[in-house]
Amino acid sequence: MTEPTKRVLLAAPRGYCAGVDRAVVTVERALELYGPPVYVRKQIVHNKHVVATLEQRGAIFVDETDEVPEGATVIFSAHGVAPVVHEEARALSLKTIDATCPLVTKVHREAVRFASADYDILLIGHEGHEEVVGTSGEAPQHIVLVDGPDDVDTIEVRDPDKVVWLSQTTLSVDETMETVRRLRERFPRLQDPPSDDICYATQNRQLAVKEMAPQCDLMIVVGSRNSSNSVRLVEVALEHGARDGHLVDYAEEIDDAWLRDVTTVGVTSGASVPEILVRSVLDHLADRGFGAVETVVAAEESLMFALPNELRRDLKAAGMSDKMRHDAAFAEAGSLH
Repeated sequence: MTEPTKRVLLAAPRGYCAGVDRAVVTVERALELYGPPVYVRKQIVHNKHVVATLEQRGAIFVDETDEVPEGATVIFSAHGVAPVVHEEARALSLKTIDATCPLVTKVHREAVRFASADYDILLIGHEGHEEVVGTSGEAPQHIVLVDGPDDVDTIEVRDPDKVVWLSQTTLSVDETMETVRRLRERFPRLQDPPSDDICYATQNRQLAVKEMAPQCDLMIVVGSRNSSNSVRLVEVALEHGARDGHLVDYAEEIDDAWLRDVTTVGVTSGASVPEILVRSVLDHLADRGFGAVETVVAAEESLMFALPNELRRDLKAAGMSDKMRHDAAFAEAGSLH
């Protein structure tokens, strides 16, 4: 009796989104332009490998603004910061480069707009996540955090006729829509955001996993545990039919016991994960008999963002290219790309 063919289903799209690519290249270009050290407030993106690699190149990651020496350069992470952080930076005469993802900035602007119209804003997101902290800081008197459907029954608002919902950009689409459904049951006049807050990349990566999951005995998601969108991909896989699912930073974290009696392994990666880590996982699986790889394409992505204005200005003044991609940034052979 012949054994079933072992195979890998590889999700597309996966890995870096436009906001993450912009943030990582921002740190690389700042190091090249200003020289190390360059300070970064919080992890530039939520990925262990990216942070460690940038540290080796001279980036110094700090938790709070007051850890940055007066007058130094500091980069704000892709997750965004509250207005008070900008004020702290000004007080310390810091040179700031804001690498906040433009899609997160959009949510910040929505929060400011609805707060100025005196709405109560129901912000769907995870308590303590940097993106939620930053958005909440735009209008703390108006924002109420809703951490999933189970939070809905405890929400209080001043005027049920002036309520709008916004969301963290990296959530599960399905769970967010369930939260909104339950909020609308309580607040029938609840308004929607002007445009979708969950980012295109989060949605596309979840869509690919939904397509693959029913065929997968095991889903391996490459990503770090503090990466909200990576954690959600495991949850989405299990909810949509994968028999098992695990999150790993590196290929060596894959337990051979997971592969027992498995014929189809799904592989994807979170939006802050460099492709080199996915390739390492594919090599690891190939060594264990999973050499056949089929790509599952759920969407095409071509979006790119320009580098932050502050950095582009300095690059031009120094006679250097302000293009997103350039030879020097890739000189270290794809360790971050």
